[in-house]
Amino acid sequence: MANPFGVPEISADQVAEKIENSDDFILLDVREPFELEIASVEAAIPAPLSILAEQGATALPDAVRADQAAEIVVMCHHGGRSAQVTAWLRQQGYENAINLNGGIHAWSMTVDPDVPTY
Repeated sequence: MANPFGVPEISADQVAEKIENSDDFILLDVREPFELEIASVEAAIPAPLSILAEQGATALPDAVRADQAAEIVVMCHHGGRSAQVTAWLRQQGYENAINLNGGIHAWSMTVDPDVPTY
């Protein structure tokens, strides 16, 4: 599946399966801190887009910077910001960066209805 940024995408169900199977990947949440207070996925590592935009690659979490070959699933609210970050990561050499199609909203709708929508 493709998006306006032309990056690969993965569904919330597929990410949930990866977590359940203990697959080796990084779930990177680029939403802002106030959004994380509303709804979050326990396995996600926060990296707010505002900080990434200001500080660039130096603001990436250690787990991301440590391994450019790692599979990175990027998420946000609906999938737009994460698609932008996914495209940027791929330009930085993170060839295994993938966008979470539908973001945390899709997660709430298909994986865990206890995660609030906003």
